[in-house]
Amino acid sequence: MIPLIDVALVLLIIFMVMTPFLVQSQIQVNLPKVTAVTPSENPPVQVQVTREGSFFVHGRRILAAQMVKELTGMFPDPALGSILIQADKDVSFEHVIEVMDAAKQAGIKKMGVAVIQRSGA
Repeated sequence: MIPLIDVALVLLIIFMVMTPFLVQSQIQVNLPKVTAVTPSENPPVQVQVTREGSFFVHGRRILAAQMVKELTGMFPDPALGSILIQADKDVSFEHVIEVMDAAKQAGIKKMGVAVIQRSGA
């Protein structure tokens, strides 16, 4: 009887370990593929957010209250514009959201966040 219990417990452990992998492999996500990168007619507006929470648009310091007005004036048609947020890794997430909110209020539809690829990854 004891060897049968041992076999049952080993099988139970195997099933417990394998179940998360089986469930995860069942989720099908069809990711888009890119064949060629085409440069945009309108280059993105670069918005930098420093660790202290200061905002810079194309290297010029602005206040958070002025950001919507500043971003609106950057494009003839804001819906075709895009911004690239370059935030310090230690910056409060709240400041990044302020930039995204200002871009949305300005009518900008495309937003990106700049990152650096880790070496060896």
